[in-house]
Amino acid sequence: MTTADLNLQPVYGQGDASFQAAGQQTGIRKLVDDFYNVMEQNTAAEKIRKMHPVDLEESRDKLALFLCGWLGGPRLFREKYGAISIPQAHAHLRIGSTERDAWLMCMDQALKSQPYADDFKVYLLQQLAIPAERCRTV
Repeated sequence: MTTADLNLQPVYGQGDASFQAAGQQTGIRKLVDDFYNVMEQNTAAEKIRKMHPVDLEESRDKLALFLCGWLGGPRLFREKYGAISIPQAHAHLRIGSTERDAWLMCMDQALKSQPYADDFKVYLLQQLAIPAERCRTV
């Protein structure tokens, strides 16, 4: 790999590089759908699944729109739902390390089925661990 090739590598977390690496809105929606499918099917996620409404349509939409902006794309969540504070949005729930880890496990499983670059999958899961930890209430 040459120096010129290194300059062409996306720098995740800068500009919209992460949004692009995730496949923009279409790729993010697929990730979110796979994430919630894992949550519904994996018994280790049963407790966090029960924290969501029976109909996951709005939850899917909110997470997908949030991730678009969080990954450097358009601020679609804000446009549709208004401003959000992740910790405040989850403050009414009893989220401990077990629930945090179950959420991250669902995301890890969903990431495995995405056509993302392997380094982006690792990066994204590491970055998602930060707000996941901030959601802990116990």
